[in-house]
Amino acid sequence: MEHCERKHALLSASSAGRWLACTPSARLEEQFPDTESEAAAEGTLAHELAEAKVRNFFFTKEFGKRKLNGAIKKLQANELWRDEMQGYTDDYLDYIKNIALSLKAAPSARIEQRVYFKEYTLADPEDEIDGSGIADCILLYGDTVHVIDFKYGKGVPVSAEKNPQLMLYALGAYMAYRMLYPISRAKLTIVQPRLDSLSEWECTAEELLEFGEYVKERAAFAVKGEGDFRPDKDTCRFCRAKAQCRARAEENIRLAFFTDKYPPLISNEEVGEYLKKGEDVAKWLEDLKEYALKECLAGKEVSGWKAVEGRGSREWTDMDAAFDILVKAGITPEDMLWEKKPLTLAQVEKMIGKKDFQESVGEFVIKKPGKPTLVKESDKRQAVTNKVTAAEAFAIGNQQ
Repeated sequence: MEHCERKHALLSASSAGRWLACTPSARLEEQFPDTESEAAAEGTLAHELAEAKVRNFFFTKEFGKRKLNGAIKKLQANELWRDEMQGYTDDYLDYIKNIALSLKAAPSARIEQRVYFKEYTLADPEDEIDGSGIADCILLYGDTVHVIDFKYGKGVPVSAEKNPQLMLYALGAYMAYRMLYPISRAKLTIVQPRLDSLSEWECTAEELLEFGEYVKERAAFAVKGEGDFRPDKDTCRFCRAKAQCRARAEENIRLAFFTDKYPPLISNEEVGEYLKKGEDVAKWLEDLKEYALKECLAGKEVSGWKAVEGRGSREWTDMDAAFDILVKAGITPEDMLWEKKPLTLAQVEKMIGKKDFQESVGEFVIKKPGKPTLVKESDKRQAVTNKVTAAEAFAIGNQQ
């Protein structure tokens, strides 16, 4: 199944950590488009590569070497492809191989398997997507259902212990296969190779069903958009409403500016507590600035703020030609290399001086515009916007 075609349900397994803790967030997020970042798109590509390798391992007859190589070649044509993906997905495959080969009998494998937990999320039984999720890899052996999740992110390590996403996958797998296999325990694993992180956790089938009842209670609030908002750095991290959420704004304003303690000096214990409480404040301000910048670039007003061109950068138009001139001027190639890498444009300029730099190789340098950044309205730089003016629109119309 094409990963990019996945539709996200209202109460999806991937966002369970959020809507279980902050039940109103599920409906609140519906007001915002479900866009994909470049990092997420890169992760999707890595997942497709990982899926192909695992499928080749378990189903060699149906998905042999030729099909695997064809799939990899297709993925390599993607502009987000990075050769390092091969090694990281091999790490994921190696974990699965080690598990499978350590068993007395070959496990039953389900790759990119959709599992259903509709009765616990109160989803519409007729909806194919809602109340379901796609597990990267499910292994069934002995009395165990083993859910293995591949995460390509390199932000923070994700723990498998009581992980809501994986527990829902395991619950769905248990419901689907309990008549075929004597499942009495679930094992959850998260393989996060870019952080060299491997997390495993186990629970009984009874604990899994108890978790299902808890999900059902929370889902009853979430589907109606009811319950209490619970802003928190982990809960809010991937919420689409995080920049404009009033509950998060009020909580961070409270954390940042209000306290009932006014000692002359604070202790290390208090320092730790304040840092913990204020951990989301800086991130919230970043999210707020990102949202405000997008609004300004769209030509909308954000009181007291505007978008301007940030600091630009310079690049060589022809680095080899520029270096040839520098070598002829007496600079040795060894002087321009560091760890077998050419010196940056700024480093070369510092070495020979701005004046000589400009006179000798200045023609090979082009300055690129800086990335838009948000500043106060009092900043003297000219405002920039992506909004098309009437004159520009008229000009474009005449060209067509």
